[in-house]
Amino acid sequence: MHGNTIKAPCGLKTRPFDSILAEVRAFFDVHDQEGSHPGGVHLEMTGQNVTECIGGSRTVTFDDLSDRYHTHCDPRLNASQSLELAFIIAERLRKRRMRSGLNSSLPLPPLAF
Repeated sequence: MHGNTIKAPCGLKTRPFDSILAEVRAFFDVHDQEGSHPGGVHLEMTGQNVTECIGGSRTVTFDDLSDRYHTHCDPRLNASQSLELAFIIAERLRKRRMRSGLNSSLPLPPLAF
């Protein structure tokens, strides 16, 4: 996520939702191509209705940023954007399991450490 930070015209740091989504998709694409397991995704997010990242299905625009910009450091996905991204990731994982022949209704075997 850190590579997606841009400076908005108003001077605030923000992250475009579409850029974050593209990075997540590329992450899964690389793992699919290499036959490796995507071990995790790090997201900066909050359950609050902040306006720190632009985009998402409930579009936050550059003009909206100053409405509820509460971060003291880096911009975070708000609750709606976080859920949207979580569902996209879950669907990608479901399709991956189906391609691998695993029944998506069954739990995965435990990981060996």
